[in-house]
Amino acid sequence: MILVTGGTGLIGSHLLFQLLNKSKRLRACYRSKDSINNVLAVFGYYSDNASSLLKKIEWVEADITDIVSLQEAFKDVEYVYHCAAKISFDPKDYPALVKNNIEGTANIVNLCIEHHVKKLCYVSSIAAVGHSINGGKVDENNEWSNTNVSVYGLTKHEAELEVWRGSQEGLPAVIVNPGVVLGPGFWNTGSGTFFKYASKGKKSYIPGGTGFVSINDVINAMIQLMESKVEKERFILVNQNLSYETLLKKIAPKLGVVSPTKKISFLALEIFWRIDWLRSNLLGKRRRLSKNMAKGLYKREVYSSEKIKKAIDFSFEDLDNAIDFCCTKFLER
Repeated sequence: MILVTGGTGLIGSHLLFQLLNKSKRLRACYRSKDSINNVLAVFGYYSDNASSLLKKIEWVEADITDIVSLQEAFKDVEYVYHCAAKISFDPKDYPALVKNNIEGTANIVNLCIEHHVKKLCYVSSIAAVGHSINGGKVDENNEWSNTNVSVYGLTKHEAELEVWRGSQEGLPAVIVNPGVVLGPGFWNTGSGTFFKYASKGKKSYIPGGTGFVSINDVINAMIQLMESKVEKERFILVNQNLSYETLLKKIAPKLGVVSPTKKISFLALEIFWRIDWLRSNLLGKRRRLSKNMAKGLYKREVYSSEKIKKAIDFSFEDLDNAIDFCCTKFLER
């Protein structure tokens, strides 16, 4: 039996689909029954039998911050993919991020040890990887620093430490650190917002850039790592390092709109994060741009995925094809 936490999210739902194609026995956690509709929608992008596939999954209502609900989920489980996490870059959400990302991961690790799970795959993020040195590429060996790190990155780093703690206690485990994951189905959050933003024909784009990877590459890497003898290792998953300008110029024509041409200045960003801070404190609104996020745009990190390529002879798919697929599904939504 395989357990997938965060099964109703972007990575979790695609992972479930691929594991079903391998005829695996699956159990997945959910917190709201309505969220299972997200999985049905994702399955529908790839299959005409989405409903019948969904019925093959054993769904368990469980919260990773609640040990009692998780106990039932872990019954007879041999392998665990821990995809569940809270994603927010708003400093006000730090306590919730700690509870979900750090304490929740500690619960998963402890239950894996208690139930003698054969292997754990933890989905972290490039936000939890150290900064580059002298402008070089970032890899798995870069030293961690708290400087200009988002609250999300801080908690994902601490969550990784819980996984390493578990590995020291005898739990076979691997960690993946994906870049921005491009995949269909969640257009109002995460990478989906790039497609939504581009579809409006916006004229401006933010400076900087980051590492991008397709959802298929993330899922394939996770499954291959779990089926390999590799353990006690972490792997950056980045196919291409792109500027946000380049990404939007790839997306916009596929959506039938004009690409943005005006770069938002760093001065404008400095003004905006201060106004955003004031707006949040006076009106209680969610932050859209924190100080650390704005500062992070000044320096563009370039990520290396050479380790995953060598470890399991992994090959990334054509990212342009993945972007085209997302654009097609966005227009069909």
